[in-house]
Amino acid sequence: MSDLEISKVLSQMRTMSAALKTSPEPAMPETGAADFSQVLKQAIDKVNEQQSVASQMAADFQTGNSDTSIAEVMVGIQKASLSFQAMTEVRNKLVDAYQEIMNMPI
Repeated sequence: MSDLEISKVLSQMRTMSAALKTSPEPAMPETGAADFSQVLKQAIDKVNEQQSVASQMAADFQTGNSDTSIAEVMVGIQKASLSFQAMTEVRNKLVDAYQEIMNMPI
């Protein structure tokens, strides 16, 4: 390689190095990043809301206070039940993962 080529490559390396030093990229983008605990809390709140709505629908149907049919009440109850079962499975997986991590040798 000639001296001209070496100096050209060195110049490019210095330019790239300077560009990296002036604009550091954050390790994790902060825009749109959701905290795991917030996502979990929102999911639990939705399950709770579905169960409350299903209970209210059933109570209204039993007392005759609403125009909902038995099919709508049953679908609401099944949705609440299914979401609760899914939340329980997620909890079980989290507990299993925690126990597995705690049992790892250091």
